[in-house]
Amino acid sequence: MANIQDINVISVLGAGKIGSAIIKAVKENCKDVEVIATGRREETLRNAEQLGAKATRDNDEAVKEGKLVILSVKPQHFPIVVKQVGKDRWKGKIVVSVMAGVKLKTLESVLEGAEVYRAMTNVNAMVKKASTAVATNNGKNKDAVENLLKLLGTVYWVPEEFIDVWTALIGSGPAFLAEIIDALTMGAVASGMPRELAYNAILDVMEGTAVLLKARNSHPISVRDEVTTPAGTTIRGLMVMEARGVKSALMETIEAAYKRSIEIGNEIDKEIRRALGLQ
Repeated sequence: MANIQDINVISVLGAGKIGSAIIKAVKENCKDVEVIATGRREETLRNAEQLGAKATRDNDEAVKEGKLVILSVKPQHFPIVVKQVGKDRWKGKIVVSVMAGVKLKTLESVLEGAEVYRAMTNVNAMVKKASTAVATNNGKNKDAVENLLKLLGTVYWVPEEFIDVWTALIGSGPAFLAEIIDALTMGAVASGMPRELAYNAILDVMEGTAVLLKARNSHPISVRDEVTTPAGTTIRGLMVMEARGVKSALMETIEAAYKRSIEIGNEIDKEIRRALGLQ
């Protein structure tokens, strides 16, 4: 079984935000590992080179050279990548997909002979604070994959059935939290506080609350109840949240994103099969 230090070449297909975060983490922590990165735009390729990767538009060559291949293209571009890469190129490769929705069975059906992992991380990888879930059916190099993904933050091994929910909660989570932070900030602005002060303060509150909850390992309601005093400010705010259905809306938000992840996977599976004449 390979360790991350034993993998001399890592290929990142799709050097966007997540791909770039992976390149940066590898180059900072694994000096002897060569990284080959691909992209569709000149800006993407230039950025990859600045991070220390060898940049190319040739996905076929990148897969050929890499021992471990990261699939970080947009899901709708995956069928294009499959057609660009020679069928025999995948044999013996360790392949980690961070594409939303694309199932292990789809990956295994078209990446013949590859050892396949399905992972989902988030944009917090850019500051090494990602939460990454990963699943595999028969991977033999789990240590190498885990060591790689740990360069981005925390890693959780989960059954594949959880990955679509993870995509909704964790993959999309930073966007949902950013929206909430902006709303709270604007509420403070409406009440007379300067935006910059409100914004920085609520970021401190979000970080501190997360640390507190982790330290206690208790239900979030315990903190809510401690802050809420009879006839105080917090209960008045909570009454508005309850009346407006904020909690229900957030629950439905995750559910909607979860369903869309499943839809994407089904769409890509059909497109792959159609493109390769498998149906």
